[in-house]
Amino acid sequence: MVNVIDLPEEEYIYPGTRACAGCAMALIYRIALKALGPNTIITVPASCLTVLHGMQGFCTTKISVYHTPFATTGASASGILASLEDKGLADEINVLAFAGDGGTTDIGLQALSGAVERGTNFIYACYDNEAYMNTGVQRSGSTPLGVQTTTTPDGKLVHKKNMPRILEAHGIPYVATANAAYPLDLYEKFKKAKEIKGSKYIHILSPCPPGWGYDPKYTMLIGRLANETGFWPLYEVIDGTFKLSNSSKRYLDSSKRKPITEYLKAQKRFNSIDKKTIEAYEKYIENAWIDIKSRLEKQ
Repeated sequence: MVNVIDLPEEEYIYPGTRACAGCAMALIYRIALKALGPNTIITVPASCLTVLHGMQGFCTTKISVYHTPFATTGASASGILASLEDKGLADEINVLAFAGDGGTTDIGLQALSGAVERGTNFIYACYDNEAYMNTGVQRSGSTPLGVQTTTTPDGKLVHKKNMPRILEAHGIPYVATANAAYPLDLYEKFKKAKEIKGSKYIHILSPCPPGWGYDPKYTMLIGRLANETGFWPLYEVIDGTFKLSNSSKRYLDSSKRKPITEYLKAQKRFNSIDKKTIEAYEKYIENAWIDIKSRLEKQ
């Protein structure tokens, strides 16, 4: 178990970025870079992270970053790794792809799928703020049921894609879920991914104050509610073996979970939901945990 005193003091992001107040993505990025260290090359598509990096000619990180077109993050990472292999540096430098849910679940899915199918030795991290936040809060494949966005003003009609399961189906050695509200768990997962050869995928819940509709000071509270209600279980799949993370183990007992309404009603984006939608969420969570229990019992 990692303790807070185990985190490196070195910061790889300069202060004063253009991220929004209470931005969970900025915290995720900060923790990930602490875990990977300076011998890292990052590739980033169009996203909120490009805003954090700053205007052309500047960058808020102390680590090399390559900005790539929206659809090409997986291909970009593959090209970076091929160049490092040609120079004999592939074992010395981490390749990190860092993208939002739009650039992962939708626009970048083809390139990501191709990269992991080839066994590209990189870490792909999706910070999931559950919509296209950088371009005005349009729905993505990762937007949950009932959420109001500019393209779903009456609420999205279907549940979000299960990207971790999609990546699992590729047979890669490491898949994990994480949450900005659990930074030590996040740090451990990046450290673990760093030591594993092959394609690694980490899908991270990233609460967004302006897009989700809550006061920026509640980012950690919102993130924890996602876990405490059972909506966002934390786990790892290592070489096909499923492991529930410590922060989620107690929620195998449904009586320990908080009502999903505590999570939904804390965010303005769910203002249009009705009783039927709440019941759909309760069923969605129940089914997810039945599946988790089944996977644990089979091992």
